[in-house]
Amino acid sequence: MLTNETTRKLQEMHLGVMAKAFTTQLSDNQVSALSFEDRFALLVDAEWAARKSNHLKRLIKKADFADPGACIEDIEYLPERKLDRTQILRLATCSYIQEAHNIILLGATGAGKTYIACALGMAASRNLYTVRYIRLPDLLVEIAMARGDGTYREYMKKLKKVKLLILDEWLLYPLKESEARDVLELVEARCKTASTIFCSQYDTSEWHENLYDSNLADAICDRIIYDAYTIQIEGESMSKRKGLLE
Repeated sequence: MLTNETTRKLQEMHLGVMAKAFTTQLSDNQVSALSFEDRFALLVDAEWAARKSNHLKRLIKKADFADPGACIEDIEYLPERKLDRTQILRLATCSYIQEAHNIILLGATGAGKTYIACALGMAASRNLYTVRYIRLPDLLVEIAMARGDGTYREYMKKLKKVKLLILDEWLLYPLKESEARDVLELVEARCKTASTIFCSQYDTSEWHENLYDSNLADAICDRIIYDAYTIQIEGESMSKRKGLLE
């Protein structure tokens, strides 16, 4: 039967959603009354929507968010947090990614830096940008392993291509010289070509102390802070407020 043959060919071309929609159309009298162009448009729309949805799911999975449920709409703008709603909503449009600017998220432990970073990351994923979340300590371990197995250059190239890199626990402890040099290479590679969100407990004026020496510190900070957007989160720990910490 011609219909079965058409469905088989669509499936063979990996157009399964279109094949299913085509079969549904055949039994829907209202759709049958539409013109060929309208019916064909419905088939294309179904396939396109499914592929876009699957692409988004893959992006979110690869991002490896610490909080995959985070979203811009659920950020709490409590008075004591002193968050600029207009600024955050503007950043959620991802224009900073198009311009390759960075974001610096500052606040004490439990202030909600990770949540806001993941919410901005989720907004970027929804706009089909590649995103990766990782703690700086874990990143440094991965870089060291890549150097050990001879894939250092390849690994750094992959990091350079990520449109939005979220570095949590930024400079939580002092870096060794080799670690500081790896960080310099990373920020240099991504400078003016991709965006990074830095989540830190420390004000940028205190970063130098944890970047091994003044020369490396100056080089790293100059490439990060120059045109970055800064979000300072004030107030009581959100984790304590919600009873997640003693």
